[in-house]
Amino acid sequence: MDKKMLPVGLDSFEKIRRLGYYYMDKTLLIQDVLTNRGDVNLFTRPRRFGKTLDMDMLRVFFEKTEEDTSVYFQDKKIWRCGSAYQAYQGKYPVIFLTLKSAKQPDFEMAYGALADEIYNEFMRHRYVLQSDALLPIEKERYENLLNRRADEKEVAKAFAFLSECLFKYHGKNTIILIDEYDVPLENAYFRGFYDKMIDFIRSLFESALKTNPYLERSVITGCLRISKESIFTGLNNLKVDSVLRTEYGDSFGFTESEVEAMLTYYDLAAELPEVKRWYD
Repeated sequence: MDKKMLPVGLDSFEKIRRLGYYYMDKTLLIQDVLTNRGDVNLFTRPRRFGKTLDMDMLRVFFEKTEEDTSVYFQDKKIWRCGSAYQAYQGKYPVIFLTLKSAKQPDFEMAYGALADEIYNEFMRHRYVLQSDALLPIEKERYENLLNRRADEKEVAKAFAFLSECLFKYHGKNTIILIDEYDVPLENAYFRGFYDKMIDFIRSLFESALKTNPYLERSVITGCLRISKESIFTGLNNLKVDSVLRTEYGDSFGFTESEVEAMLTYYDLAAELPEVKRWYD
């Protein structure tokens, strides 16, 4: 029997599952997000801990699409949790934003990279323009964002507006996923334009996560906890989980038992003593 390939460098959950790559089951993170977390959840972990793949897994699970994406989960742990969790699969509009492209030399380029990511998400959901649920003035505002004609203030409020449009189309609140939230802030700090970037990120987060009646739930990931300027000020529903905690240690990275299972699967059990030293 041929061994499954390792998904080195892949962070697309759908591609990994569809093409049959080896996948370490992290789907119980879905159960955790639904039952044990807040409305807004921040997970901080080091690089290469599988944060982006986990976020894409959440997107594929929750997002309502024409495709039956339940096939990617029916042999996974979340499906064995029963119908109470299966009922959430494929039922919500999802906004997914990655901020990693904002690692640029100045504010104008960093803002442009972030704006492009936001525009791309508006493009992904442009089907809402075909609905009579949106007023003509809302369609005009949507098209301004879609065609890059919106100013910085409008872009900062874009996700609050998009979630409203998605609610009017689907009749359900939106799940917002934000990956690598700290990249533009860390980069701006070292490049000398931190004040401009923190103002934009704070406005984006406040409108999308604090004063947004169309928010169902949000998950945010990053490497660092940015607290100096409190970009999460006022988010009473925020829960934070860092690498120093072990409560959700099996949702990111690999546990010792998972590494042992993977090495055994690939007939590399001889490497186990060396690997175990990493955990000691």
